[in-house]
Amino acid sequence: MGAAVYDIASLDDAWWSEIFATPVTAGEPTRIGDGLVGMNLRYRLRGEGVPGSVVVKLASEDATSRSTGISLGNYEREVKFYLEIAGTVDVRAPRCHFADRHAAAGDFVIVLEDMAPAEQGNQITGCSIDHARIAVAELARLHGPRWNDPSLWDVDWLQRRSETDGAAQLKFIYQMVKPGFLATFGASLREAAGDAGPALIDELEQSLDGFIAAKDEPFTVTHGDYRLDNMLFASGTGGVPCAVVDWQTPGHGNGIVDLAYFIGAGLLPQERRRHEWDLVDLYIDGVEAYGHRLDRDWVRTHYRREALSGVVMAVVASQIVQRTDRGDQMFTAMATRHALQALDHDSIALCR
Repeated sequence: MGAAVYDIASLDDAWWSEIFATPVTAGEPTRIGDGLVGMNLRYRLRGEGVPGSVVVKLASEDATSRSTGISLGNYEREVKFYLEIAGTVDVRAPRCHFADRHAAAGDFVIVLEDMAPAEQGNQITGCSIDHARIAVAELARLHGPRWNDPSLWDVDWLQRRSETDGAAQLKFIYQMVKPGFLATFGASLREAAGDAGPALIDELEQSLDGFIAAKDEPFTVTHGDYRLDNMLFASGTGGVPCAVVDWQTPGHGNGIVDLAYFIGAGLLPQERRRHEWDLVDLYIDGVEAYGHRLDRDWVRTHYRREALSGVVMAVVASQIVQRTDRGDQMFTAMATRHALQALDHDSIALCR
């Protein structure tokens, strides 16, 4: 089944009744979260045997963000993640009641379990080490079940970057958006890391070939944007310990990218320096619990190099989504923390 379009107006009581196969009355939606590419809404529902509330994801109402979501395949991937992948991994994601998309129009809808009273993490303020441990353990439950699974090569919609085409495409985009990024965030980088901050952005441009080429196997299912804003943690009134949301960028690749990306910006720099190798060991133990044996030197080398993945994300993503005050704060936090992480680990040297 499906509506002619998927927008707020189309989600009327008749639509909800069809979804749940019983008469349903829905209240007015309320916006939740700070999604830049998608729009998140909470609906209160009344009906026999239906949840009291659900969260709905729709395409962004902002033209720039919507165009980004369509052109990069984010909307398609999120729908297909819930339909095809979620049931094959152990990461705690919201239960999906319904998911569909219209390829021609770019519209999509996903009806999800409402995880309240769990509360969204905050990328700007960072998290405690306790929350970091929970998130890293959850990441191992995403990666472990399909670690080095050859059948993932048959899932054609998962994101992948080849050493040739992927590097060329990334270099083109990076070069195009770098001036705008530095104009907006260059001063913050310099304040955080001195001249080495902005210089890192230029050095990375020259090192992208080696950065892409070094992402070797074993591969697994990756989240692609594993950060605090995409996690929900138990609050003082309840909720699951950690649920992971925003599955718009799932991929088939090196899982250490997710690990370095989360640790690098999830913790404030001093806390990251104090705890990062313990968190890396926690991740290794979690993946090995699924019967795999990981080369710890391989993991650590990739972790050091993949500090750059957060820098790349901050440079590119900040320039292709709708600009907001909170978005600027978030990208400032990401860019400066990942730059410090990369400088601490001499990540550029590992790309040569």
